[in-house]
Amino acid sequence: MKKSLFGLAFFLLIAPLAFSQGNTEYTGGYKVKFNEDGSKYLRIIAWGQFWAQYNDNVPDDASELNFSVRRARVLTFTQLNKKFLILTHWGLNSLNGSNTSPLGFGENAQLFFHDFWGEWKVTKNLDIGAGLHYWNGISRLNNQSTLNMMTLDNNRQSWSTLGLSDQFARHIGVYAKGKIGKLQYRVAVNEAGASTIDNRDPSIDGVTVYGGRRILGSGDAGKVFQGYFDYNFLDEESMLLPYKVGSYLGTKEVFNVGAGFFSHPNGVVEADGDGANVNIFAVDAFYDAPLGQDGSAITAYLTYQNSDYGENYNFGPYATGNMVYGHVGYLIAGPQDKTRFQPYLSYNTRSIDAIDDNATRLGLGANIFMTGHHSKLSLEYASSKIGDADSTGVLTLQAMIYL
Repeated sequence: MKKSLFGLAFFLLIAPLAFSQGNTEYTGGYKVKFNEDGSKYLRIIAWGQFWAQYNDNVPDDASELNFSVRRARVLTFTQLNKKFLILTHWGLNSLNGSNTSPLGFGENAQLFFHDFWGEWKVTKNLDIGAGLHYWNGISRLNNQSTLNMMTLDNNRQSWSTLGLSDQFARHIGVYAKGKIGKLQYRVAVNEAGASTIDNRDPSIDGVTVYGGRRILGSGDAGKVFQGYFDYNFLDEESMLLPYKVGSYLGTKEVFNVGAGFFSHPNGVVEADGDGANVNIFAVDAFYDAPLGQDGSAITAYLTYQNSDYGENYNFGPYATGNMVYGHVGYLIAGPQDKTRFQPYLSYNTRSIDAIDDNATRLGLGANIFMTGHHSKLSLEYASSKIGDADSTGVLTLQAMIYL
């Protein structure tokens, strides 16, 4: 089975190279212009990511090969003038055979708002907004766009509060963003969510639980504070939207160094019933640039993150400890209007205080760009290991369309 799947994945990745007749030029999605020069507009973006995943480390009664819709999203934003913007973003994630809804509603229905915010321009370099937003702190990867990731998916531990204090990496609150020279910034004060995926009881289970607002109330644990700051040494990145680009495919020359934080007073409750603060801090560097006139390019990223979720916190991908993560990819030379190939490597190592040991993840993959990020195939093999447990390997093939 494993050999046949590798063969199928190899064919699906190589076939576009053999049979591609070139690409249709992408012209920016669907944009409704409300005036002649297009300064008043509504833009609509849609994308889907579809997975075939093989994992031989499953129970005897479970399938080793599974298909899923990793993401199905629609995003719109509009400006009637430069003074304000409104954005909506809805969709679903990880729809598979085990969580579909028989009639499309009820307990398993997944369609929900990812983002919904309004923004007002105060000065040329200062915007203030409010709503359910993605202007996050900590690191570049905690603000990662899912449209143009270089790796198959984001480094999971970098979405450091997803489902703990927020709604799928978004908080309800107010934010400010802008720039001072080449320094870009985003800061926010938000509501912490009372409903989290960590629904354990600290006293009964004898562990630290991320449930401060649920257990202690909004007075003591109701707010979170976060920010991210990055200095753009070369080309300046856009700040119209919060979503950080994963790879520019050689179209820009970017070198940024950043630092960010997340703080949630009394965010967790320890086994003795006392609240403890959650504090996360990270520094990172991102480099993306063409390597010459032949179309080749490099993408590289490195981050160090210190995560303090309280004493010995350990819950799924979240744990008190330190993390170093990096990835590097090489876009092989070729014309932009032809199918292109980008192999990459990623590595994550992190300490977990609760088990006094480390966890690692090695990812080896490649992208086939048929129309840049707008139509691509990705294949990645990931090997993960926690403590002294056996390593597990997962092979994933992704097809993506972004309009």
